Amino acid sequence: MKMNPEELLQADRDYIWHPYSAIESDQPIFPVASAEGVRLKLVDGRELIDGMASWWCVLHGYNHPEMNRAIEVQIKQMSHVMFGGLTHAPAVELAKKLVELTPEPLKKVFFSDSGSISVEVAMKMAIQYWHAKGQPEKQRFLAFRSGYHGDTFQAMSVCDPVNGMHTLFTGVLARQHFVDSPTCRFGEPCSDQDIRQFEQKLEAEQGNIAAVILEPIVQNAGGMHFYSAEYLCRVRQLCDQYDVLLILDEIATGFGRTGRLFGCEHAEISPDIMCVGKALTGGYLTLAATLTTQQVSETISSGDPGLFMHGPTFMANPLACAVSLASIRLLMESPWQQRVSHIEQQLQQGLEPCRALPQVADVRILGAIGVVELVAPVNMKTIQPQFVERGVWIRPFGKMIYLMPAYVMEDTDLQALTDAIYQVVQGL
Repeated sequence: MKMNPEELLQADRDYIWHPYSAIESDQPIFPVASAEGVRLKLVDGRELIDGMASWWCVLHGYNHPEMNRAIEVQIKQMSHVMFGGLTHAPAVELAKKLVELTPEPLKKVFFSDSGSISVEVAMKMAIQYWHAKGQPEKQRFLAFRSGYHGDTFQAMSVCDPVNGMHTLFTGVLARQHFVDSPTCRFGEPCSDQDIRQFEQKLEAEQGNIAAVILEPIVQNAGGMHFYSAEYLCRVRQLCDQYDVLLILDEIATGFGRTGRLFGCEHAEISPDIMCVGKALTGGYLTLAATLTTQQVSETISSGDPGLFMHGPTFMANPLACAVSLASIRLLMESPWQQRVSHIEQQLQQGLEPCRALPQVADVRILGAIGVVELVAPVNMKTIQPQFVERGVWIRPFGKMIYLMPAYVMEDTDLQALTDAIYQVVQGL
């Protein structure tokens, strides 16, 4: 029996536990009936312009005919098959495409279910790599404070240890090494002083560090910091100098979000291991991948126990792989660089007035990312309905009100989003 809007909300309250919420949270929930292009249609008939791209993954808009077609064609062949001892064309073609698109020398692809799991896979790869090389003591990681890499246990251990979302678990998480986030901003040079703390930590702990793990250029859920490409370049050099692997978490920055196909391209470097997810499927299904080099994969495979110790049940799901291929094809055949550059210009123009407001600490834009950092944290119970009343879907966190729209968004919709942010912030 079809539920009316109130029945739907009541059933949601009775049975569902939403992300980062209490079971009886007083934060408002808005039921969605359908989605088309860059709009969410609520069950009460209202339409919202989506400024979040569903947590940054819907690149081409909702209900895209070519993405739909890829799913329809694939489901008639097979929706799923185990990946142990079997393979299939969508996975093979997607792996080949990812190797072609990502920087050399990434050559091997391990598929997983989500971004957090791809980070787990990357960290396990790094530990197994050093174990195979006869250095099992190298099993800790060096990360930035204010970083975010996912919600599973190993991923949580390299998120911000003090101000992050996972401090409750500090006593049971693996102990890792941390340095302060870079203070040199994107577009600025990186001085010896800027990199000194990182180098000192690496020099002091190189004997037990398996890998450095970073979000390239943009620290996303950890605070939306944009840091110097030169800093990232020097990180690569220092990892080589002190013989540790470099893992780059491109889950949020991959597939054009910063204006380059991958964030590391701003620094013209390549990692030893790279994680991708979110926009990989264009927002249709959950899928992630961990890429690594021939050297890492061969070293792991030649050591004890002679294989990589991971294997998700839904690894390389054919539906997810097929729609990922469609999403990548749509992206690469589109003028995505010009679109992202244009969105960047529109965000700069639309959000710049916020800088003069006393409630605002900073405004920063990079590619298709626009951030208004407030002086004080937002009250989600009151701020979320204000955006909905203005016909937009914007989901702040902490002190951050931000936009990561689909690349196909038109100027009028983007203007509506930036106007709504200014109006709401002005009234805080």
